[in-house]
Amino acid sequence: MPTASKAATIRRLLAGGATINMPGVYDALSARLAEQAGFEVLFVSGYAVSAAHLGLPDYGYVTQTEIADAAQMACGASHQPVIVDADTGHGNALNTIRTARRLHAAGAAGVFLEDQVSPKRCGHFAGKEVVDRDEWLAKLRAVGDLREEGVDLFLVARTDARAAVSLEEAIARARAARDVGADAVFVEAPESTEELQRVAEQVADVTRVANMIEGGRTPLLTPHELHELGYDLIVTPLAGLLATARALGDAYGALRQQGTLRDELDRLVSFDAFAEIIDLDTHRKLGERYG
Repeated sequence: MPTASKAATIRRLLAGGATINMPGVYDALSARLAEQAGFEVLFVSGYAVSAAHLGLPDYGYVTQTEIADAAQMACGASHQPVIVDADTGHGNALNTIRTARRLHAAGAAGVFLEDQVSPKRCGHFAGKEVVDRDEWLAKLRAVGDLREEGVDLFLVARTDARAAVSLEEAIARARAARDVGADAVFVEAPESTEELQRVAEQVADVTRVANMIEGGRTPLLTPHELHELGYDLIVTPLAGLLATARALGDAYGALRQQGTLRDELDRLVSFDAFAEIIDLDTHRKLGERYG
């Protein structure tokens, strides 16, 4: 499926009344597993890429090249539309254009583009700052204008002004992003259900995004509860990463203590089941045909 049609697929799902819950992925295997679990749209999380690829916190360390490489791996392993965290665009509006083009070429169906000062940090960390509103809007317009040349990306405008300035400023920025053509708006880190509801009530006529981080600043709600509040695009960026960290820690700890996992096999995916996950049979047949 061409990338442009994948962006259109997201728009069609939302226009049809769907509530989309996007899991965070960070490499080919996580994308494959998310697709096999039945998710319709995936999200390449900058936090997860920074942690899994670099072993570093989400402090703006991931480069344009690194996020494009991670996007290409995730998109190549899944047939589903993939939205990619473009952070701040990796520079000014011109740099943002290049970032958007690279992510589109990697297979991305959409991007998140935020208004933090660079280097940015995770939206649920302290100490965030935001750029001037017009600077951010210029980046959004630049990415939106790329549609005229066939670079069609589902554009999610993220503002971190709730923590950096005020909820009122975040709402004003979300409205402005809607008015310059963003497909969806994302006020990061509301700190209560009441704040989530206020954003939904005051930012109308656009898809609203909710970010569900286990242990983050925003209360964890179900997709149904968020839909009732007015949110139809939900990102759960760290569930897979946190589960993986726990599973790896447990497995490596047991291996270090026992020297083998022969008594822990029920805690592992079997070798044969893993072969199915990575589609070994297809590649074996290709080898027999052409090898």
